[in-house]
Amino acid sequence: MATIQIDGNTLTIEDVADNLGKHITLTDEANAAIKASRQIVEDYLQKRTVVYGITTGFGKFKDVYIAPEDSEELQRNFLLSHSAGVGEPFDQKTTRAITLLRANALAKGYSGIRLPVVELLLQLLNHEIHPIIPQQGSVGASGDLAPLSHLALVLVGLGKASYKGEIMSGGEALAKAGLEPVVLQAKEALALTNGTQAMAAMGCLLVAEAERLAKLADIIGAMTVEAQLGSMTAFCREIQMVRPHPGQKASADNLTRLLANSELMESHKYCPMVQDAYSLRCMPQVHGASRHAFAHAREVITCEINSATDNPLVFEDKVVSGGNFHGQPVALVLDYLGLALAELANISERRLERLVNPALSNGLPAFLTQAGGLNSGFMIAQYTAAALVSENKVLCHPASCDSIPTSANQEDHVSMGTIAGRKALSILKNLKHVLAIELLCAAQGLDLRTGKVAALPHAGHKGAEDLRVSAAPKQGFRPGKGVDAAYKYIRETAKIPHLDKDRAMSEEIERALAIIDDTSSQSLLASVEASVGPLL
Repeated sequence: MATIQIDGNTLTIEDVADNLGKHITLTDEANAAIKASRQIVEDYLQKRTVVYGITTGFGKFKDVYIAPEDSEELQRNFLLSHSAGVGEPFDQKTTRAITLLRANALAKGYSGIRLPVVELLLQLLNHEIHPIIPQQGSVGASGDLAPLSHLALVLVGLGKASYKGEIMSGGEALAKAGLEPVVLQAKEALALTNGTQAMAAMGCLLVAEAERLAKLADIIGAMTVEAQLGSMTAFCREIQMVRPHPGQKASADNLTRLLANSELMESHKYCPMVQDAYSLRCMPQVHGASRHAFAHAREVITCEINSATDNPLVFEDKVVSGGNFHGQPVALVLDYLGLALAELANISERRLERLVNPALSNGLPAFLTQAGGLNSGFMIAQYTAAALVSENKVLCHPASCDSIPTSANQEDHVSMGTIAGRKALSILKNLKHVLAIELLCAAQGLDLRTGKVAALPHAGHKGAEDLRVSAAPKQGFRPGKGVDAAYKYIRETAKIPHLDKDRAMSEEIERALAIIDDTSSQSLLASVEASVGPLL
C-alpha cells in the first residue's frame, strides 16, 4: 500500500486530492514537534497561567478563567456547541481532504495537542471512517469552526460517521474499526477546530480538477475548430511570444499540437474566410487567463495546507494569540477560481453555439441533425449550456467581499471562504456539463466533416427541401493528430454513436460527462497525450 507521510510542511495538492487507499503516517520529526508543543501547554496548566484557549473560554468568553480540572468538560462542551452545521454533508473525497489537512496542520507542532489525538485523526483516514460534516455554517473565521467541530466529534465517540457505506454514530464507527475514542484535554478542542481546512480542502480539489479540465477544454476546443473549418494560424508561436503570458503560451502550444497535420484544415486553406470568431481564435488568451488563475490558486493553496492556522499558537518560549485562522487568502483565490472556471464554460458555450447555428457553422446542417424538423438534434442541448453558464454568472458573485460580525462583535470581520469554495464547486460541476455538450456537438460536426456520415438529408426526406447551406462541408479528410485521437476515443472507445435521429439528450450528456470525469489511464486525456505527447 502506498504511504503518505505528513510533517506539516511538504504536503501537496496531489496528496490531498488522491489519498484514498493510502496509509497515512506522521514523520518522526512531526512526532517530536507535537510532543514538545504539548509539553509547553502542560507547563502552563501546572502553573495555572491565564492563557487564551488553554485556561480561558473562547471567543467573547476569552476573559473567563477555566480551571485545569474543568478542562475536559470544557472541551466536550466546545465541540457540542460548535457542531452547529446544517445542510448536505460534504462528499467522501472532501471529507478525507479536510481530515488530512487538519492532521497536517497539527503535525507542524504549534498547536499544543497530544500525539494520540493526532494519531486517531489519521486512523479515521486509514480505516476509512468518514465523519458526516454539514457543508453550511462556516463564515471562514475563526476558521471553519462548525465543519471541523463535526469532524472532531467523531474522535470523542460522538457525532455521525460513514463506515463501510453505512452511517452510524461516531462511537459505533470507532468500535467497528477497533479504535477507542479519546477524552480531550486542555487546548485540544480548539486545536482540532480552529483552522481553514474545509475551505482549503475544497481549494485542493478545485485546483486539481481545474488544471485537468483546462487540458480537456483545449482538446474539445480544437475539435470544434476542425468541425467549424477554422484556422490554427492564430495559435502560432510568434503571436504568443509577443504577449508571453505562460498560460496563453501553454494553451496555444496544446492547440497547435492537437491540430498538427490536419488534412481537414489543409482542405480549406485557401477559403475566403479571413479570420475566425473570438471563441475560436482567442482560445489561448481566454483559456490561458484561466490557467493563470489556477496557477495562482495552486500557489496560495499549497502555502495554506502547510501552515499552522489555529489560535493560539504554541512556540518554544510563549503562547501567542493571532489571526492565522482567518480565511481571507483562501477566500479570495476560491472566488478567483470560480470566475476562471466560469470563463471556460462561457467560451465553450459560444463555440458549441457556432456548431449548431446554421448561420455560423460554415455549412453544417441546423442543430447538427440531417433531418431537421423531424429531428431537433442538439437544439435544446445548447439551451442547457446557456442555462448553465447563466447560472454560473450568478454564482460568480464573490463571497469574499462579504462579512458579518460574529461572537458578539469580537469576531467582526470574517472571510466567507467556505461559501466561496462551495460556489466554485458548483461552477466546476456546471463547466463539466457544458464541456460535455460541446464534446458531443464537436464529434457530431466531425462526423459530417470527415465523411463518416452524409452531411445533407437524403433526397426526398421530409424537410430536405427547406435546408439551405451557404457552403458544402468539406468531407473525407482526417483532422489533426490530437483531434483525431479524441474523435476516435469518443466514437470507438467510449462508443457514443453519431446522433442520426433524436435520442434522450440528457442521457447523451451524461455519457459525455463520464468522459469528462474519467481520470483513468484509459481516459480521453490519456489517449490524446499518447498521440501528441503530454499537454501543458
